Amino acid sequence: MKIVVIDYDAGNTANVLRALRQIGLEAVLSADAEVIAQADGLILPGVGAFASAMAELDKRGLVPVIKQAAAAETPLLGICLGMQILVETGLEYGKTAGLELIPGVCRPIEAKAGYPVPHMGWNDLKVAQETELTAGLDGQSVYFVHSYFTDVPQEFIDVTADYSLAVPAMIHKDKVFGAQFHPEKSGEVGLGILKAFSEVVYANSSSN
Repeated sequence: MKIVVIDYDAGNTANVLRALRQIGLEAVLSADAEVIAQADGLILPGVGAFASAMAELDKRGLVPVIKQAAAAETPLLGICLGMQILVETGLEYGKTAGLELIPGVCRPIEAKAGYPVPHMGWNDLKVAQETELTAGLDGQSVYFVHSYFTDVPQEFIDVTADYSLAVPAMIHKDKVFGAQFHPEKSGEVGLGILKAFSEVVYANSSSN
């Protein structure tokens, strides 16, 4: 089983790789289109801005590779910014096309009294619908750092966190999953999510 962490200079890649090692997985960090295309599972981490992330993926020729992998039902997990760019459009620094793997728009969180932006720190989760990654997550706390949220149809929202609005914390469509928070910074709960994703990858690769 080969899991590839996609390298596009926008990620928390060292921490993600370390977390995967903690659950017994030696993932590969790569920006090589051929390596990514042959992966059994993909992780798209990200810290930064939507437009620059998409520009870097485009520059490296990785947008069609990721889309083809998703179309072939290779399991994909987007983390933080990596989840945001899964949607159709981002509104950060203008309007930018995303990977268009999940319907929706990435919008700014509106700062309100008691809810400063960025949304930073630990927040409890509420499971909206069960998926392979959500077991035992209801009421658990994970670590967020973000100023934007994915405004997606309810059918794609798996988990929310209350931060003046029901922030989509986990989304999915088919074998494409997203986590707005950082599993790699969320202790045992986060490691459990990464392990659950690895089990999806294993089951998928075993059946093909």
